Amino acid sequence: MWYQLCLQTHTKHSQMTKIEFNTLVLRQASSLRSYALHFTHDADDANDLVQDTMLKAITYYNKFKEGTNLKGWLYTIMKNTFINNYRRFVKMSTFVTKSDEISSPNLVYSSTKNQGEAKFVMDDIKRALDRLPADYYVPFTMYFEGHKYHEIADHLIIPIGTVKTRIHVARKLLKKNLKAYDSGIKKPVYAEN
Repeated sequence: MWYQLCLQTHTKHSQMTKIEFNTLVLRQASSLRSYALHFTHDADDANDLVQDTMLKAITYYNKFKEGTNLKGWLYTIMKNTFINNYRRFVKMSTFVTKSDEISSPNLVYSSTKNQGEAKFVMDDIKRALDRLPADYYVPFTMYFEGHKYHEIADHLIIPIGTVKTRIHVARKLLKKNLKAYDSGIKKPVYAEN
């Protein structure tokens, strides 16, 4: 028992307390700030880097080996913190593009697709179809379902030329009503109108 008490007392005296360690770290603040400016070349960023370094040092003070170079340990923490922050910034910059750099026609290529978006698209298509006059809706939907021109003409008791015209007009009306989904891809001259 007495031996354990002596051992604990000796250990307490030979190890630095957290308060003593924090005081030693805080004394290094000015030299850390100079070193941080070497990396950042900006006073505000240097102050942030010093704060990050001191926070990590104080958080992990039990990793510091007493009797070793505290300033060298702090400089290593700072260097590693700067490198990790830089890597994180570069990684985020490659994945995230600033909105100013994305032109409106290219938004469709920069966004992700999901089922919610597909539902909105289908709802818009349904609304556009519902807006078609009956004279255009019926021949277009029959054609879309796979009926031949002559079958549509026989069913509606109209000439084939009228069926083709109504389907063509229906396509143009749908294209106009669904213009928001135009991908902006330039069509060949022969495909226009």
